[in-house]
Order: sequence, then structure tokens, then C-alpha cells
Amino acid sequence: MVQFLVRLRLFRMVVVAVPLWACALAAQAQAEVDMVRMGQRWLESAVVQAPSAGAANGAALRMEVSVGALDSRLRLTPCAKVEPFMPPGIRLWGKSRIGLRCLDGTIRWSVFLPVTVKAFGPAWVLKTNVAAGAVLGMDNAMESVVDWAEDASPVAALPEQWLGQVAAQSLVAGQTLRQSMVKAPQVFQAGTQVRVLAQGVGFQVMSDGQALSAGVVGQPAKVRMDSGRVMSGVVQDARTVRVDM
Repeated sequence: MVQFLVRLRLFRMVVVAVPLWACALAAQAQAEVDMVRMGQRWLESAVVQAPSAGAANGAALRMEVSVGALDSRLRLTPCAKVEPFMPPGIRLWGKSRIGLRCLDGTIRWSVFLPVTVKAFGPAWVLKTNVAAGAVLGMDNAMESVVDWAEDASPVAALPEQWLGQVAAQSLVAGQTLRQSMVKAPQVFQAGTQVRVLAQGVGFQVMSDGQALSAGVVGQPAKVRMDSGRVMSGVVQDARTVRVDM
């Protein structure tokens, strides 16, 4: 009889405990849903004000944001006031994250939400495969609308940013042209006779020299003058190196 009463008491305790446990889990799940919704609203507002949401080629980028779920292993204590925030060094661009912190609770905590920010705007997409070192022309690309934030490298949105440039690597049809994919072409080799334009405040002097390194427009190059002196300058064109004095 005693054993029966003990078992009955334990059964009643379990019957009472299970609903309480289930209610606690449900309350936590709802709190997490509310925090994700709060993060979504905050993110949408923050993205509109971010510098990354500027104009693309004169047209505003169309921003889209989505917020992931909190880590399922987290067990957060109840909090009466939760505040979203931007973690240091984080950029709202592509796959990123935002923070949530408790300002009014028995335990102050901070957690992070994974987020994805997309920015759709006009760009140039490759129509053909392009071998590394090949010169890019209008036949290689077409205009399209793409997600600028899909990659960290800036989009080469203007034709002058890629037209006549060479592929820095093998490129595949369908890729969006980005600034890291192209580079200026080599215009002369080491050993080429070049003109050296030495200029300073109020003067310019043109003389001849021999290139000691390959020349790429806009990039530094070394030149040996007829006197034997070695000077460093910037390649202006296929025959000229500018030296600022």
C-alpha cells in the first residue's frame, strides 16, 4: 500500500511537471521567434541607411534581407528588453551577422543572428568563357541585373572598368564581371626603349631610357637612364613612364 501511494505521488508530480516543462519550452521558442522578427525589422531599416545601399550606375540598388535562426543550442534566460546592434567590423553586405543583447534581465547576454543582405543592380555578365590573360571586348559580356553583394569584390559596373582590360584568371560564362577579375594589360616588356617624362613644379623634361621591368598602365616601373641612373615611375602608355620629381 505504501509503495502504491509513493508511485501515485511520483506520477502526479510528473503529470504536473511535464506541462510546466512544455510551457517553458514553448515560451522560449516564442521569445526566439520574436527576437528574429525584431532582428529582421532592424536589419531592413539599417540596410536602407547603410552606405552600401547607394546608387549603382545612377540607379538605386534593390536591397533584400533575410535573417536566419538562433543557434538551437542556446538556452537564453528571459529578458524584458532586447536590443539589436551591429558588431564591430561587420558590414551589412552578403552573408553577415547582427547582434542581439539583453538590457533588462537577470543575466545580461549577447547572441548573434546570421543574416544575408542582397543588393540587386545593373552589371555586366560574361557571355563566353575567357582565358586568363585574354583581352575583354564587348562581345564577351552583356548587361544584366545581378546581386552585387554575392561577392566581396566590387562589381565592374561601367564598361570602362573592364573593356580593354585582360582577364586576371580564367573566367566562365555567367560570371558577373568584378574588379578583381580584370587587370590592365602589359604594354611593354623589360628591355624596351621608353620615353621618361620627368616632371615637377613648373617643369617637364623628356628623355630616353630602358625599361627594367614590364610595363602595365597605371602601375610602377623602373627605368635605366642613358646616364646609368635607375629611376622609378608610373607607366602612362605604351611608350611613356612618368617620373614625379
